[in-house]
Amino acid sequence: MRISVDRDVCIGAGQCVLTAPGVFTQDDDGLGEVLAGREDGHGSPLVREAARACPVSAITVREAGDAAEGPAH
Repeated sequence: MRISVDRDVCIGAGQCVLTAPGVFTQDDDGLGEVLAGREDGHGSPLVREAARACPVSAITVREAGDAAEGPAH
């Protein structure tokens, strides 16, 4: 699994950090980002829930060999 946050889309709502704080953080501008070393989301069952919680669908979750999986709305 690979996780990314589109910083051009992110509005800094912080739902990702609230849902999966072990994977996401917010930078000094309040925008979401994946914690260094957590880009694979290993060990966090809440990554997909965090992607669904993003109000602007800025989080992408990719499975190895799969196309991008955005949040399910």
